[in-house]
Amino acid sequence: MTGSVTRSIAILFAFTMTLAGCNQAADDFDTSQQVGPDPVLPEPTTELLPDLKVAEVVGWKDDQTPTAAEGLKVTAYARDLVNPRTVHTLPNGDVLVVQSRAPKGEPQSRPKDIIRDWIMTIAHGGGGEQKESNIITLLRDTNRDGEVDERHDLLKKLNSPFGLAWVDDTLYVAAADAILAYPYALGQTEITAPPKELAPLPGGPINHHWTKDLALSPDGRFLYASVGSNSNIVENGLEAEKGRAAIWQVDRQSGASRLFASGLRNPNGLAFNPESGVLWAVINERDELGPNLVPDYATSVTDGGFYGWPWSYYGNHVDARVHPERPDMVEKAMKPDYALSSHVAALGLTFSLNSALPAPFANGAFVGEHGSWNRNSFNGYKVIFIPFQNGRPSGKPQDVLTDFIKGEAARGRPVGVGIDGTGALLVADDAGNTVWRVAAADGTVSPRPVGTDQMPGDAATQPAGL
Repeated sequence: MTGSVTRSIAILFAFTMTLAGCNQAADDFDTSQQVGPDPVLPEPTTELLPDLKVAEVVGWKDDQTPTAAEGLKVTAYARDLVNPRTVHTLPNGDVLVVQSRAPKGEPQSRPKDIIRDWIMTIAHGGGGEQKESNIITLLRDTNRDGEVDERHDLLKKLNSPFGLAWVDDTLYVAAADAILAYPYALGQTEITAPPKELAPLPGGPINHHWTKDLALSPDGRFLYASVGSNSNIVENGLEAEKGRAAIWQVDRQSGASRLFASGLRNPNGLAFNPESGVLWAVINERDELGPNLVPDYATSVTDGGFYGWPWSYYGNHVDARVHPERPDMVEKAMKPDYALSSHVAALGLTFSLNSALPAPFANGAFVGEHGSWNRNSFNGYKVIFIPFQNGRPSGKPQDVLTDFIKGEAARGRPVGVGIDGTGALLVADDAGNTVWRVAAADGTVSPRPVGTDQMPGDAATQPAGL
C-alpha cells in the first residue's frame, strides 16, 4: 500500500472515528438485554459512516492465557499457528486445525470497504511479512494427557479452507469455492493423493463472506455447507447473492446439491445437536443500523426455512434500506432461536454432550465470539456456554473463556470451537495464533475419543495413531 493511500486512509479513519463518537451511544446499553429468545431491539439508526471501535491485536506473551470459568483450566494446546480458524477431532482422537486467510483480490464495492479492509488488517495483527497459511495441520496427543506430542501438516497451499468433515476414509474440506474430497485413513500423517471436487460452492470474483463451514449428517449421507452473503445488504446487487446467505445440502455420493435454508446473512459453526439430531448454526447479522442492531444469533435450521436476510432481521423486522421491498419474504421470515447480542461476530459452535467437562457444562452449546468492530464499545471477544434441555436452549449463557481484550487491545480473537479426544474444549484463536484447551480443573477425561462427526452411540473409535 503506497504512502499516499495509507495517509488518505488514516485521515478518513480519523474522521470516521470522530463521527462515530456522535452516533448512538453503545456504552450505556445493557447488552444482556439482547441475549436469549426475545432480545430487545432498539430503533435502527443509519449514519454516513458506521460506529467503529477496533481492537489492535497485540498477541499473547508466553506466560499469558485467557481466563477460564470456575471449575475449568486453560492451557495452550498449540502455539505458533497462522490464523487458526477451526478445529476438528477425528474418531481416533487426532485433532485437525485449519489455518487460513481470506482469498486474495476481492473487489472493493464501496468506498468504505477500503476503511473496513484496513480495520480488518489491524484487528488480525496484520502488517509486515506474512507467514504461510491455508494449511491443515494434524495435532496428536498420543497418551491423552492434554498435550500435543506430534504435529504434521496434512495439506498446504489450499484456497482459504475452513470447514472439515471425515467419514469412510475420506476427508472433506470446504475451501472458498468448492468442497474437496481427499482419500484419508485414520492415523496417516500426510495426504499425497489429489482431491476430487465433490461440489462447487459460490465463490468469486466477489467472495465477501468467504468462510465455508461443513457438517456431516448423523446418518452420514449428506454434507451441509454454509455460504455467507456477498454484501451487507445487497449493495452488490441480487445477482451477486445467488446461492449465498444460505446453507446447502450436498449428497456425499453424487455431489448433487440443493438449497437447504436461506436468508442467513453469514452462517458458520454448523453442528448437529447430539440430543435431538437437529442442525444448528451461528449467524452474523447485518451492520450499520447502529451499535445495538442487529443481534447475531444461534438457531436451529429448518429444511426450507427462510430467516429474513436481506429484507428483514430477527424475524419480520423490516430493513428499510433494502429495495425493492418484499413484504412476501418478510412475512415468511422465521424468528431465530437465541440472540447473542449485536456485533459479537459468532463464528464457532459445538455441543458439549460428548465432553468430559464439569456438570454445569454437561448439556449445551459452546459459542466462539470473534468480537465487534461496528460498535463504539467492545462486544464479544470471548467463548460462552448456552445451557440446553430437551434439545433447546434453556437459560442464560455463561462466560467460559474471557480476557481476550485487555484495555483497548486484543490479545486474541476466538473463532472455531470443538471437543478434543479427551473431552476438553478446544478454541481456535485466529489473531493470537493459538489453539487453547479448556479442560476440567480436576483432570477428568472422557473414556475414549469421540470424533466431531460422531453422534452418541456411534461405533467406537480406533486408538490414536493407528
